[in-house]
Amino acid sequence: MFSPEMIQIAIILLGALAAGGFVYAIATPYFNGEKKADQRIAGLTAEKTDRSRYSPEQKRRKAVQDVLDELDTRQKENAKISMRQRLSQAGMSISPAIFYLISALNAVVLGAVTYMFVGESVALYATGAAIFAGGIGLPRWVVNFLAARRQRKFVSQLANAIDIIVRGVKTGLPLNDCIGIIAAESPAPLGQEFSKIVEEQRIGVTLAQGIERMYERMPLQEVSFLSIVISIQSAAGGNLAEALQNLSNVLRERKKLEGKVRAFSQEAKSSAAIIGSLPILVMGAVYISKPDYIMILFNERSGNMMLAGSAVWMLMGVLMMRKMINFDY
Repeated sequence: MFSPEMIQIAIILLGALAAGGFVYAIATPYFNGEKKADQRIAGLTAEKTDRSRYSPEQKRRKAVQDVLDELDTRQKENAKISMRQRLSQAGMSISPAIFYLISALNAVVLGAVTYMFVGESVALYATGAAIFAGGIGLPRWVVNFLAARRQRKFVSQLANAIDIIVRGVKTGLPLNDCIGIIAAESPAPLGQEFSKIVEEQRIGVTLAQGIERMYERMPLQEVSFLSIVISIQSAAGGNLAEALQNLSNVLRERKKLEGKVRAFSQEAKSSAAIIGSLPILVMGAVYISKPDYIMILFNERSGNMMLAGSAVWMLMGVLMMRKMINFDY
């Protein structure tokens, strides 16, 4: 009835139709978006299922970890300290331009005084060293010294301030009111720093952000701990009074550890001070007993080179001893 050629053509057409239908059934979802929609629904369902498996404690830990990661990122971004921030840390209200002007005047005065009182053979070197020390070294040392002293006072007052917050929160006072009490009643520098937080809150800055800014002015681990506690409490909730009480205990224990470290290292510091001062004392004794003998070091070029080398080696030794007797805790 049908010729073999027609049968072959029908078989080929049926095979092509079957192959086309198979390809169409597989490829259609990718072209009309059904496959992507199914994947999206499956992903959301799996995410919802995973979230539903988290216990409240696991969710809180995840929120705490997110806050810690964010704070760590911000602190790394603010690692570079400008001169304005250094002056703020030292409690100085002058601008960086005034600081640089004072440094320049100090360099000129110290260089002129040194040039007038030293011998001609070492006038150039001594004057250059005096200008460098007076323009760069001494002003920055003063700023760092004032900042360190201010930070020590702040740390000594912080634990008591946190205890005030704990008692206020336990009696039902809002946290912002407790911060205001500390700002009004505490002495400087603690009262000054908390006053800035109160002023920033009036213009819309949150308490967590205010404490982060206080960390920029007071780059201390204790302030970082306080910032972490407040940020975690605002993000994940929890018992604020208990967290602050634990922080207060930690700060007091750190203070005790600091006292123990100072007591244990005092002998090493005394030995380093004696060893570092011996060359100067011996030089002074030789100058008193026989000044012509010691003045060769100042009047001859070879003596100047010996003095310069001795000063470099003495400085390296003092810095090495300082590194050995200073402990991190």
